Amino acid sequence: MSEAEAIASNAFKAATRDQWEKAAQGWNDHTPQIRAWLRSATDAMLEMAGVRQGARVLDVAAGAGDQTLDVARRVGPDGYVLAVDLSPAILELAKANAQKAGHRNVATQVADGEQLQVDEATFDAAVSRLGLMFLPDPLQGLREMRRALKPGGGICTMVFSKPDANPCIAILMSTAFKHAGLPARDPFQPGSLLSLGKPGLLDELYKRAGFRDVATTKIDAPFRLPSAADYLAFIRASASPIQQILGKLDGGARDAAWMEMEERLKVFENASGWEGPNELLLTAGRC
Repeated sequence: MSEAEAIASNAFKAATRDQWEKAAQGWNDHTPQIRAWLRSATDAMLEMAGVRQGARVLDVAAGAGDQTLDVARRVGPDGYVLAVDLSPAILELAKANAQKAGHRNVATQVADGEQLQVDEATFDAAVSRLGLMFLPDPLQGLREMRRALKPGGGICTMVFSKPDANPCIAILMSTAFKHAGLPARDPFQPGSLLSLGKPGLLDELYKRAGFRDVATTKIDAPFRLPSAADYLAFIRASASPIQQILGKLDGGARDAAWMEMEERLKVFENASGWEGPNELLLTAGRC
């Protein structure tokens, strides 16, 4: 990595950390909705990673730790979970949530996913739920997870797939860019919500990182809420990437952007409420 690339990467990470510090409480407050949305996909991720009783598991970009609690339940009191994230604020929430749930086998650590502060070959499994796509260099993140795994250890990551399978995200991003006066970006730009959705990309990165038995599975994960307004309330409180785009606008300009997003998202309302399509990619491999 050149000096200019390193500077750009560090600036991106600093902005990402700052936004997640601000969005941490909102994300945590919406845990019930997030859990309902991602429950089946999370169960599949843990199964594909080989999370089992007594295992030591690394949870990268753990956020407020909803899936961390699932891992803790699976590994049991004889197992161990280390939840890492770039944001200290969101990790404090993860720590509090684990303590409230009575899990004494969970530890937290502030860490850059591309520079994990863990010893080599000390974990049986690694997972990352909607986190890997935010790394400027996801290949380096995968190499770090592989370094942390014991021989034969398993990994599974969850990310959003291609834009046309995730139209709600596409609407949010395109509307935000328009109101911010910014040109449309490549949806697969590193560090963005859809950055790893290009078909075949994750399998290639996994193999380059040294994993074997690599396979990617598509999972439909519609987000069901009473209305488009409820979805926008979730996004406004907890979606750091959208907040980053709109961050320099004044209050009126931001409100105009949110209003247009809501109108466009109403296309997914039906007689039973609002159902936003999402397609996720679960990619698994072994050391």
